[in-house]
Amino acid sequence: MADIFELFKQISKDKNETVGPPTHLIVGLGNPGEEYALTRHNAGFIAADFIAQRLGTECSRVRFHAMTAPAQLEEHRILIMKPQTFMNRSGEAVQDAAAFYKIPAQNIIVLVDDIYLPPGRMRIRAGGTDGGHNGLKDIIYHLGDDRFPRIRIGVGEKKHGDLADWVLGKFSKEDLDLMTPCFTACCDAAALIMNGKTEEAMGRFNGMKPGTVNDKKNT
Repeated sequence: MADIFELFKQISKDKNETVGPPTHLIVGLGNPGEEYALTRHNAGFIAADFIAQRLGTECSRVRFHAMTAPAQLEEHRILIMKPQTFMNRSGEAVQDAAAFYKIPAQNIIVLVDDIYLPPGRMRIRAGGTDGGHNGLKDIIYHLGDDRFPRIRIGVGEKKHGDLADWVLGKFSKEDLDLMTPCFTACCDAAALIMNGKTEEAMGRFNGMKPGTVNDKKNT
């Protein structure tokens, strides 16, 4: 008889596997390579990894020029993506996946760093301009549409020197401690957006204080 613990592991694994093609994309933006790990510009990658871990999977499959993970978030089949084309060419991977699965822009949630928000704050938007962010700019260009939701993750304003040096700089331990609840909240925020409750997601998470968790229940 199979070991009971191995059986439980298999049941858990089966629960996390999706059936059928994804209906939504969750795209974390960043730059590939160890040298960019834990940099401010990779906040989207980190958030995507948090979501994958929460759903019992990891972005380990190479598809559409991205590290991907198929998963189930509530009743939605999703594909979590971390484009490997570098930030200013993020749109290539998103366009390829969206075209392959026939996913409209409104069903693509982008996780992206924001230098205008302090570490640990997040801002959800239903769509709009790129706001000067090269990753968003390239996605808008390739999709020909800016009506995709985005979860903007605060990484703090440039304090000195060049902007590129700032966004490619590493998070301090203090900033990461402030941001962990924000990264954790991205999964619940994405679920609300996919359930057509973007306004509720904004009200619940846009006012989060750095380092705290808004534990108000979904309604």
